[in-house]
Amino acid sequence: MFKLEEAQGVSIICIEKDRLDSIVAPELKTQLLLLVDQGTTNILIDLSNVGYADSSGLGALLFGLRQIKNLGGQLKLCGANKKIMNLIKIARLDSVLLNFDNRSGALDSFN
Repeated sequence: MFKLEEAQGVSIICIEKDRLDSIVAPELKTQLLLLVDQGTTNILIDLSNVGYADSSGLGALLFGLRQIKNLGGQLKLCGANKKIMNLIKIARLDSVLLNFDNRSGALDSFN
C-alpha cells in the first residue's frame, strides 16, 4: 500500500494505491504516527499514483500535518493530480498542504 523511502533527510511515503479514501486513510495515519514517533520531522507524501481522494484521505493528510507541526517539522505533497488539488482548494487547504509537481522540487523545498 505504501513504499517508504528516504532522500535528503526527508522521509517519503509513496502511496501505491489508486485511491486515498476511507480504506487507505487509517493506514496512512498509522504510518504517519510511526514516523513521527521515530522522530521524523520532514515528510513528503507522493501522490503520483493516486487518482482519487475523498474527505477521509484529506483528513489523513491533515492529521499528519498536525502531528509533524507539533515537532516543528514539515509535511508536503508531490504529484497530486488536478482532481485532488481541486479538493484541497475547495477545502481551502492549499496554503497549508503544499503540493509540488515533482519529487525533486519538493525535496529541494525542505532545505
